[in-house]
Amino acid sequence: MWGLGPTVAEPIGPVDGPLTALDAVRAVEAELGHVLDEALCRARDVDPLFARDVAGRVTAFVRRGGKRLRTAFAWCGWRAAGGSGDAAALLRTGVALELVQACALIHDDVMDGSPLRRGAPAVHVDLARMHRAARMAGPPEAFATSVAVLAGDLALVWADDLLAETALGSPCGPQLYREWRAMRGEMVAGQYRDIHAQAAGSSGVDEAVSIATLKSALYTVERPLALGASLAGADAQTLEALRSAGRCAGLAFQLRDDLLGAFGNPDLTGKPAGDDLRTRKLTYLLAVGLRLAAASGDEEAADVLGPHVSARSDDTVERMRAALERTGAWTVVEAKIAESAATSLRHFARASADPAVRREFAALVERASGVAPKRTGEAA
Repeated sequence: MWGLGPTVAEPIGPVDGPLTALDAVRAVEAELGHVLDEALCRARDVDPLFARDVAGRVTAFVRRGGKRLRTAFAWCGWRAAGGSGDAAALLRTGVALELVQACALIHDDVMDGSPLRRGAPAVHVDLARMHRAARMAGPPEAFATSVAVLAGDLALVWADDLLAETALGSPCGPQLYREWRAMRGEMVAGQYRDIHAQAAGSSGVDEAVSIATLKSALYTVERPLALGASLAGADAQTLEALRSAGRCAGLAFQLRDDLLGAFGNPDLTGKPAGDDLRTRKLTYLLAVGLRLAAASGDEEAADVLGPHVSARSDDTVERMRAALERTGAWTVVEAKIAESAATSLRHFARASADPAVRREFAALVERASGVAPKRTGEAA
């Protein structure tokens, strides 16, 4: 599951909390179960129908899995900043991150019209099926979209409630909350930039990087690292090093996700392949493909990747894939992923973390990016 070598299973100094990132994920899974059970009970007290149709779907979606990368990166930030002892606040922060991720995915699937998530029907698709099965009035899709928005909102409410409780109970609460507040705003801004670029037919490489950073890199790695470090009372220098490491690792993660979105196997990724191409999302992959097509004079590639193509059939999507391979865009993106992953490790080393924590972080970056970054400045 993790791809962590035997060197990271050793204890990391005197610490009462989880000894490894995998230990932290397991502990968060257990805590997540308790939090979801309590949330569902509260929902039933409010209204049984709401609990069954909305809260029940949110809890089922969260329990269905996911990479839990944000939890693992939060643990790395905590340990890199010297975190030890009672890890309850860290674990509850990890749960909050999993809940905010659920909000983002549920809403993202609505906006993208994606039918699958985590190997099962997306929440809005499942709700439309419920509408049809119950022979309810009105268009199933309109009902499903509205309820899925509410489901995503509910996941965010649960996340905010949990984070607020954690911050209030921690001496480092103010810094923890500042990181959380920034993360939420960045997520919304990134999602809007994504939608805007798609509607405007944007094609710029710099804009694609900005969107990838705002929409995914920050809340996937940078903010989780900083949230964990904040709970350990990290100083400004450590926080700056971890944020830089997280931004680079997060970008590598998103660029890998872009490649999987265009070329991945749905049976392995749990979501459709080609949707980003069909809707012409401005990804770094697409922007690089257009730039290389223009530089090489490949008019066919420039035409099929350009914003003026209105109907993108399965055949058009295949032509787009061929153009991205022919222009060398795939190769350029792979190189950018490797570069970003390696740079991330160099920044993380500046945090002066224990060598074993650095190995944990490197393993997580490899898992997130799909490449084994070169490790500099550390003995094998």
